[in-house]
Amino acid sequence: MKIKITEASFKTVKPVKQPNILPTKQSKFFKGLINLVAAGDFKKTSFSFEWKSGQDIPLDQPCLILMNHSSFIDLEMLFKIFKDRPFNIATTDDAFIGMDWLLRKIGCFPALKFQSDVTLILNMKHVIEKLKSSVVLFPEASYSFDGTATELPDSIPGLVKYLKVPVLMVRTHGAFLRDPLYNNLQVRDTKVSAEISCIINKEQLSLPKENIANIIKHHFTFDNFKEQQENNIVIDEPFRADYLNRALYKCPHCLTEGRMVGKGIELVCEECGNTYELTENGYLANRIGETKFNHIPDWYRWQRNCVKKEIENGEYSKDVNGVVYATIDHKCVYRLGNGSLHHDINGFELRDDQGNIVHTQKSLACYSLYSDFFWYEVGDIVSLGTPEIRYYIVPEEKDVVAKFRIATEEMFKHLRKKMA
Repeated sequence: MKIKITEASFKTVKPVKQPNILPTKQSKFFKGLINLVAAGDFKKTSFSFEWKSGQDIPLDQPCLILMNHSSFIDLEMLFKIFKDRPFNIATTDDAFIGMDWLLRKIGCFPALKFQSDVTLILNMKHVIEKLKSSVVLFPEASYSFDGTATELPDSIPGLVKYLKVPVLMVRTHGAFLRDPLYNNLQVRDTKVSAEISCIINKEQLSLPKENIANIIKHHFTFDNFKEQQENNIVIDEPFRADYLNRALYKCPHCLTEGRMVGKGIELVCEECGNTYELTENGYLANRIGETKFNHIPDWYRWQRNCVKKEIENGEYSKDVNGVVYATIDHKCVYRLGNGSLHHDINGFELRDDQGNIVHTQKSLACYSLYSDFFWYEVGDIVSLGTPEIRYYIVPEEKDVVAKFRIATEEMFKHLRKKMA
């Protein structure tokens, strides 16, 4: 899906405080229309869902609905599963650009990714207490790069206790395998399903935050590639390894970064020539030498450990040039021009084309980072900002946004540990 872009400059686009528009009840007409439009995807994927528990919760009892986030079909699944239950969805703020009216009609309200957002919490409370509707939240906030769960915020247990409603969990199967983020929106032919469970009932709301955190973490522990392998799910599309280098950016043989190329069914290092095939059942196999990793999440985890060592040894520092975009409202994305981004143990520093600092972010400001592949078909991005202005940097350098996310998460944990 593309997005409206307007040419501008760093000088003309300034931070703007937007008034909060309270969430409204879903339009039954548009809710039905989405189910109608999504019927084709449901047929192609043989979509099915199963209630493990919680189906007996009355429809007029608001809930907090947590869902793992894999691809766009997640949204369609919600409307199918909860066609009879009113709900409102906390939705990434940039999705409202050019679509504000429609998204609000289907019950969406804006959320800022990886930023402190008191307004979001108040809007959730409004949905539950005033609209008597359930709140849908994707607590991972971003799509998975490697098919495993991403970092969850420490604030979720507190939110559960604040909202004081039962918690439902929607766990999807096959959605990631159908449309993994790295694959440039190329959809594969595979089945999709979901399981719904009540993971925290009203009685459990009195549990300590630590217990609630453990319950949620348990349900957000998964590995989509392992699930593919164990269930013999065949993904035989000839493009299944296209752009896999976005996630697996470092060669485990020669240790070179940014020289991996995913094309067709292969992931090749242009530096040393090692060539991995992504097999039809989700394994990696080196065609010319030793297979260092036969499992994508293991390779990604190794990259994380490499970054962690860089940080612990005081060696991590990253500079990239790129094109900078910004949003200040829901009208469009503004293309500001060229800029540069610096990242080290102190945090991020964004400069404009004249070398002026336009934004800084400390390493302890957030536990993770909004980084994305093929963002609205513009490019791979790193996003920083405030509620008044959000910046999106498209680096010139190949395959760096995954490392930026990993480094942000590992620096946060490293500094928190030093402070303890």
